[in-house]
Amino acid sequence: MGTVSEGRAGGPAGVDPEEAGLTLRERKKRRTRQRISGEATRLFIERGFEQVTVAEVATAAEVSAMTVFNYFPRKEDLFLDRVPEAAGLLVHAVRDRGPGEAPLAALRRLATGLLASGHPLAQVGEGFGSFWRTVLDSPALRARGREVLEELEELLAVELGRATGAAPGDPEPRLAAALIAAGWRAAYATAVRRQLDGDPAEAVAVEQAEVLERTFDALERALPVLGGERRPG
Repeated sequence: MGTVSEGRAGGPAGVDPEEAGLTLRERKKRRTRQRISGEATRLFIERGFEQVTVAEVATAAEVSAMTVFNYFPRKEDLFLDRVPEAAGLLVHAVRDRGPGEAPLAALRRLATGLLASGHPLAQVGEGFGSFWRTVLDSPALRARGREVLEELEELLAVELGRATGAAPGDPEPRLAAALIAAGWRAAYATAVRRQLDGDPAEAVAVEQAEVLERTFDALERALPVLGGERRPG
């Protein structure tokens, strides 16, 4: 699941809606994190991931190297900076879904909503070709990307187990998470390939929306326990 650091559109008086309700200290920390990742992304895309040091990122962001590591324990996480957000969205979609809403329906709503809103995690839009070329050119980023997918799949398995009332050791939530992750990843991989080929983002988004719908239709047929009522607790 790829990510791109970018500025957020401000609300009234230039206030970022994502900062609503945050304390001044929390806003400062959030903006520092964005500045560090933004500078890192710029440098990695311009020069290549392996050719840029953490010290250079720190200098560009006007912070110390220690500050960089306080926000990003691994260099790869400077580029894949939206992984915590992706994890939070998955948890929220399953755990806080509406009354009577099936887990797969909640995940479908999340996937299609991210794409419709132009969210960076949807992988369609200006700049994503550069992002993915940087990832594909870096063995370290590709390896970290595979680890991230495994981590998100494991997280999803835990949440699905809770949502369905599965007994400890039941393999079904893990198998379901693997199928969902594979289907979702395949849908996005199609979009990535088209963007790398230079296809217009609008056309890619339209096709990706159709692919996502077909993917979740197939998943609902394959995983009826996630498309209907919860198991009895």
